[in-house]
This record gives sequence, C-alpha cells and structure tokens, in this order.
Amino acid sequence: MATTADFRNGMIISLVGELYTVVEFLHVKPGKGGAFVRTKLKRISDGSVLERTFRAGERVEEVKVEKRQMQYLYQGEGFYYFMDSTTYDQIPISGLVLGAERSFLKEGSEVTVLTYNGKTIGVELPIFVELEVVETGPGFKGDTATAGNKPAKLETGITIQVPMFISNGDVIKVDTRTGEYLERVS
Repeated sequence: MATTADFRNGMIISLVGELYTVVEFLHVKPGKGGAFVRTKLKRISDGSVLERTFRAGERVEEVKVEKRQMQYLYQGEGFYYFMDSTTYDQIPISGLVLGAERSFLKEGSEVTVLTYNGKTIGVELPIFVELEVVETGPGFKGDTATAGNKPAKLETGITIQVPMFISNGDVIKVDTRTGEYLERVS
C-alpha cells in the first residue's frame, strides 16, 4: 500500500479492480480545510482519463509491474511483434493494448514492455522519437518558423502539425507524451 505522498508520474495504482497510471498530480493545501491531492489517471485497459481527488494521506494500492527492454520488430494482422534483446524471445502485443503508443513505433526502436501477473499491459516509449516526414504541403516564400503550422504525415502513419519550413524527407523530433513537433533533426 502507498499513500498520496508517494504519488509520482508513471506510478501504477489499482482502483476498484482497474489499473491506472498516474499522469499528473498536485498536492493542494487550502487555507481552510484539509489538504488533498488532485490527480489525472489514465486507465490502462482502454486509455480513458479519469480525474480524481484524494484526501491527503489516503492509502491506495500500488501495483508492481515487470519492465523488460524490448525491440519493436514489425506489425501484422493487428499484432505488433517485439523481441527481448537478451533472450531473443518474440512476443505479439495486440494493437488494442498498445493504444495511441503504436503511432510512434518505428521498426528497430527500443521500448519498455510492461507486464502484470504474466499479462502484457502496455509499453513505455522513449520521451522523444525521431521520425521522417513522408508527406506534407509545400512551404511558401516568406514563411518563417513562427508563421504557422501545417499537417505532416510521418513514416509511422501519424499526422501532426509542423512549422511551414518542414518539407518531405526531413527528420523531426516528436514528443511521444503530447504528439507535438519539437525540432528538425535533419
């Protein structure tokens, strides 16, 4: 068991038989009344977000998950295949389990696979990934870095907003937590 003082981003807790990841938390001490902790929790099974307030010191069940470094190999028939870099074991993970994270998976990339009671419950991506722009509209003369954004389709199939100076073939850095463009790499 853990208390609200132990909360940290990425912590996995169990509430009413469901597993949740702590996305954000904020300790609040109002001038009048008792302290409390305002949290944003993401349900692991379907990715839905729940906002919940806990009393300060309230106990919650922390879940210990096993983390294994694995390499993403390929996708086929709704499953994504990963290989353990030490034992070379390959495991398939359903696209439903991966959720939005699958939009940032590039063949050969290293991820952390999370398992609980022998069942795969998700993956942790690196915070930043470098992806190639495969399709975007042209930039126009006079466009600057702050002139606005345009949609760009990346090599994994996801479409994000990028600055006007980005063109096809550019490699860009993307934040996997927010899905936002950070910078052009090349």
